[in-house]
Amino acid sequence: QVQLVESGGGLVQAGGSLRVSCAASGRTFSRRTMGWFRQSPGKEREFVAAISWSGGRTNYADFVKGRFTISRDIAKNTAYLQMNSLKPEDTAVYYCAASLVSTLLAAITDVDYDSWGQGTQVTVSS
Repeated sequence: QVQLVESGGGLVQAGGSLRVSCAASGRTFSRRTMGWFRQSPGKEREFVAAISWSGGRTNYADFVKGRFTISRDIAKNTAYLQMNSLKPEDTAVYYCAASLVSTLLAAITDVDYDSWGQGTQVTVSS
């Protein structure tokens, strides 16, 4: 497994930007698909974005397309989620996760991921 630690959450006004990071430890980080999920109170955890192990392919949930960007720095063992044009409905705990699934379109549910971070709170005020 890979150990994951998120950071960078916080409070931002609607329309603002925030970048959350996911620091990984473990030798297999570079070969893992990385994903971001989020969970709001009373809702199930939902897929946000995923990136291939090389960083060359990405996949996004429709509700963040054009606003969020997922990236990774293999040398730093870190994945990122840049969030722009934030909306109050983006308020949630954001989790990063690692998967052995190499097909991005198949890595969109939480059962596809075997390692999870503890989450970081993102709050968007209106």
